[in-house]
Amino acid sequence: MTMIAFPAGFRWGTATSAYQIEGAARTGGRTPSIWDDFCAVPGAIAGGEDADVAVDHYHRYGEDVAWMARLGLDTYRFSVSWSRVLRPDGTPNPAGLDFYSRLVDALLEAGIDPWLTLYHWDLPSHLPGGWLSRDTAFRFAEFATLMHGVLGDRVRIWTTLNEPWCSAFLGYASGEHAPGHTDPGEAITAAHHLLLGHGLAVAALRAADPQAQVGITLNFGPVEPADPEAAADVDLARRIDGTANRYFLDPLFTGAYPADVVADLGPLGPDRVIQDGDLAAISAPLDLLGVNYYTTSMVRAPRPGEHADQPLVRGRVLASPHVTAPEAVTVSRAIPVTAMGWEVDPEGLYRLLTRLQREYTGPAGVPLFITENGAAYDDNLVLPDGTVDDSDRIAYLDAHLQAASRAVADGVDLRGYLAWSLVDNFEWAHGFGRRFGILGVDTDLRRTPKSSAHWYKEVVRSSRIEP
Repeated sequence: MTMIAFPAGFRWGTATSAYQIEGAARTGGRTPSIWDDFCAVPGAIAGGEDADVAVDHYHRYGEDVAWMARLGLDTYRFSVSWSRVLRPDGTPNPAGLDFYSRLVDALLEAGIDPWLTLYHWDLPSHLPGGWLSRDTAFRFAEFATLMHGVLGDRVRIWTTLNEPWCSAFLGYASGEHAPGHTDPGEAITAAHHLLLGHGLAVAALRAADPQAQVGITLNFGPVEPADPEAAADVDLARRIDGTANRYFLDPLFTGAYPADVVADLGPLGPDRVIQDGDLAAISAPLDLLGVNYYTTSMVRAPRPGEHADQPLVRGRVLASPHVTAPEAVTVSRAIPVTAMGWEVDPEGLYRLLTRLQREYTGPAGVPLFITENGAAYDDNLVLPDGTVDDSDRIAYLDAHLQAASRAVADGVDLRGYLAWSLVDNFEWAHGFGRRFGILGVDTDLRRTPKSSAHWYKEVVRSSRIEP
């Protein structure tokens, strides 16, 4: 059987986020975030759950780092809780900063490179207006400066934002995520301020250390028309691709929002909030682009008399996050799905990576890293040795690594793969009912390696996978 090798120096690791794993919500001076507030909204979170304890990484980080070392990982991407390190009056919180300093030291002692994400959705509650306020972008740059001042001597790789599409469109258009608004215009405003915050943070980090590796992580939702010959289906796919993908890629790599999307948005467009110098700041050169990929989708136009559903979730009416295509009907392709209901499409990852290389990152000379890829499954079957049989997850990861390796063979400058996630965690609006971890976490917060952890350890050891 042929072995497919990844390039020398290829990074292997896992990723997490602060809110999903840390817990210790009222420990060490941490103040509330918008996700703490959102968890208190009736019906917002499955089972009425919250992340006050999560999986208690705040107290158990040493154990989690030890597991990473046992798996042979060389990279760990984590995020910082903004409200843990900065007080509402704008002064640093020494206890919060000390936690991240200890975490980074533990990683380095274990031979693992820390990769710090500044923002993974848990915006401090005290910031007036959230991402609807332009001022938040400037506060974000100050936060970046603070974190580099504390950790910049040990952290070399920085992500500004994780998945700004989710923050903007799930938070302000669909209402599925914090702060739970359903206003398309607000989503466009928030998206611009998030991107502006990214640009200002890049400038702040580069001013502090010109050698720092700075990037952004985007979640990509490749979309296909159900009927490539149907103009309406093709146009719907174009519109969704426009706001889900190109609305962030284009300003980052070309310094302008895509003209067709701006036209689609009409009076809701970004011209309402763009100021002089914004797009120049947003398009500052990147050192890397993080790629989060889980699935693709297929859409079609509604049939006569048909309309897209407005789902009622736990008593809350959600709107479409696709603000220029709310009428789109998602089509099942009759292929396997994960516990999230997401179709398993590794070929979609190949198409995405090659598209990015061809249209964006290749011309700019920017390398790609897969910063999240993984799957939620029920994980119920416990083997005699105490591990969890998650063969479905192994199959998912293997197929996506195969797709990634083919992309590399076809010229894509891909330099690392970070599995999502290290541990089962608080999966946002789904609470604890969706398990993505290669380490299981039970109600006693005990970590147990799943079969996928043992499999991933071998992949990392050999840097090879068997097709």
